[in-house]
Amino acid sequence: KKELKESVVAPILIEHVEKRIDKMQDAIPELRSFVIPGGSRSASFAHVCRTVCRRAERLIIALDESSPVDKTLLAYINRLSDYFFVLSRYLNFIENVAEKTWENPCK
Repeated sequence: KKELKESVVAPILIEHVEKRIDKMQDAIPELRSFVIPGGSRSASFAHVCRTVCRRAERLIIALDESSPVDKTLLAYINRLSDYFFVLSRYLNFIENVAEKTWENPCK
């Protein structure tokens, strides 16, 4: 079975995404509560991208049960969804749009 070079996820791609996440996280306030998806238009799009990544991740995990999937791919898709979450927070921050957070009324 021949793998296409374009379909292989190299560990360096994961490192690149993690560096981008770290750079954005350094610029935004620390997360102290659950963020409700939304905010600016661009941040909302990033939240949609995150949900698509999470759905793909669940499907890849299900596929892995019947046909082994490269663990690097699983790590990459997981980090990519994290990237989109941080990107949404970053976009709200630079666009000066307040994040909506969930406050636990049971406390």
